[in-house]
Amino acid sequence: MTNDQLDMWRDRAQRASAERCPPLIRAAQALPEAALLLRDDPLPHDNDAIARALARLIDHTALKPETTESQIERLCQEALRYQFASVCLNPWWVSLAADRLAGSEVKVCTVVGFPLGATTTATKVAETREACQRGASEIDMVLNIGALRGDQLGQVYDDIRAVADAAHDGGAWLKVIIEAVLLTDEQKVLASALAQNAGADFVKTSTGFASGGATVPDVALMRQTVGEAIGVKAAGGVRSVDDALAFVRAGATRLGASAGVSIVQQAEEGRWHDSVSSSGY
Repeated sequence: MTNDQLDMWRDRAQRASAERCPPLIRAAQALPEAALLLRDDPLPHDNDAIARALARLIDHTALKPETTESQIERLCQEALRYQFASVCLNPWWVSLAADRLAGSEVKVCTVVGFPLGATTTATKVAETREACQRGASEIDMVLNIGALRGDQLGQVYDDIRAVADAAHDGGAWLKVIIEAVLLTDEQKVLASALAQNAGADFVKTSTGFASGGATVPDVALMRQTVGEAIGVKAAGGVRSVDDALAFVRAGATRLGASAGVSIVQQAEEGRWHDSVSSSGY
């Protein structure tokens, strides 16, 4: 996509946003030091430093419906051991995770309107408020994919804005999942720009429940769309150090992964090929 095309689609999202309530763009986030380190080319010759940096960008994830309490306990223990950015889990487990992670720097992240994005705005807002009351400090919501694809941009904006307001009132960050595999490049730009205008703190590639997950070109396009003002989360298919490095160098500042422990252990042992330096990102 050319810069002129990108500007055209961003402008369209801006017009759709302005027709509703005024855009609510959050204050620019500082780029995490971990992401800065991992964007270095070549990487430092310090496996432990690379492993620690990767861990600080990972949302340690367990979203499968069959996940049990013992698995959540283990998820939290691993998050504390490796100092992941957060644990990302279904709303049922938020209270347990908040209790287990109390006093640590590991955040509790949960999902809203998941995985289809087709619940009503009122339902998403209620989910968000309850999650915050139970101890969530990050909310990953799925935008209304059908409304976006049907060109109902005002409704998409309103949906995100309402959840953003609820999340921020509860002291939580909001990540907006655009489910990129179901969108054209133009729709990915619209979704990312609408999310940014509506007050999101991150845009996120995928639920992990559709036909595909994050790709390097999608992460790069989303970063190009939102600039450096908000975060970009790559999720779905982040399974190795090489995957993680490629996404970070494409612009990701958070990584959703159920393979977080394996990724960090690979980094500690130096088991990766730093070929992403030639990818152009």
